[in-house]
Amino acid sequence: MQTIAIVGAGPGLGLSIAKKFGGQGFRVALIARNGAKLKTLVEELTMLGIEAAAFPADLYNKEGLTTAFRNIKDKYGFIDVLEFSPTSGSFPPTPATQVTEEIALDAFQSQVIGAIRSVEQVLPEMLEKNTGALLFKTGLSSLYPIPMMGNMGIAFSGLRNYAMNLHTDLAPLGIYVGHLAIGAIIRPGTDADPNLIAGAWYDLYSRRTQPEDTFPQGVTPATILW
Repeated sequence: MQTIAIVGAGPGLGLSIAKKFGGQGFRVALIARNGAKLKTLVEELTMLGIEAAAFPADLYNKEGLTTAFRNIKDKYGFIDVLEFSPTSGSFPPTPATQVTEEIALDAFQSQVIGAIRSVEQVLPEMLEKNTGALLFKTGLSSLYPIPMMGNMGIAFSGLRNYAMNLHTDLAPLGIYVGHLAIGAIIRPGTDADPNLIAGAWYDLYSRRTQPEDTFPQGVTPATILW
């Protein structure tokens, strides 16, 4: 049985991704700061017949994150898929004219440094086996300048650059790297329902014919689903 580790798991998109991959036979390891919320997610997944476990950790704490991944490996062994989709950090989306050093560093720490720390925990084993997948979720500001997303654009574009460079290096070695930029406000029951996004994510992963896509496909700042 394969294992997916979801970094930044929550009751919205993270849970939908867990359900989608879990429904395809994956065991699910959930990583986030709030252990109580993770427990609730595990209970819901278990009721659906999906094997899942919680591994509380804070992306800002390297030692804690390392411990969480070590515990996942102790329980499940090889991590086949790393899915990285944490929240934006300690600050809300901030217009470019109001971004301070503190705000920019926080977003960069959450997204880019958090991703690098997570990849470091799974990539060596993937390289040994010449298999695995690294999946990174961003917003549309990773592709286009969106002034109101000033802080997140800085971080997301850095994360996308990291992901695409990983793709170039790892594709010849049998390791898939995928990036999905979401151009929508995620809301249940809408065209940006988290279950729909999770389905698009799984399709991108299972096809492995392209390294990145947007949701909805072809979305631009002019057509973004606010």
